Amino acid sequence: MDEKTINEIKEKIIIEIDKAEKSIIEYKEITKPIAPENAIGRISRMDAINNKSVTEAALRTAEEKLSKLNYMLTQIDDDNFGICAKCKKPIPIGRILLMPQSRHCVNCAQ
Repeated sequence: MDEKTINEIKEKIIIEIDKAEKSIIEYKEITKPIAPENAIGRISRMDAINNKSVTEAALRTAEEKLSKLNYMLTQIDDDNFGICAKCKKPIPIGRILLMPQSRHCVNCAQ
């Protein structure tokens, strides 16, 4: 890969890391326990518990993505960066820019 492409990918990873960190902060705020003294009805409380479960799953996904992005940022100068971890073929630049945390090409990711 040329230097311009590597810099473009690096910028994209940094932007995605920033987005993931902001999402994590937001999800952590949303998943805080609901105080029992808050007078909400039984149905509303059940709905809040359900929403909390969905948000906790989104939090785990965001944390996993952040971890992968940080790893990819450390690997960007490696000779094997942009090579599929499974089939060892080059990953198209479009995929890297779309999903910079992915270590696999489209075929191997399925």
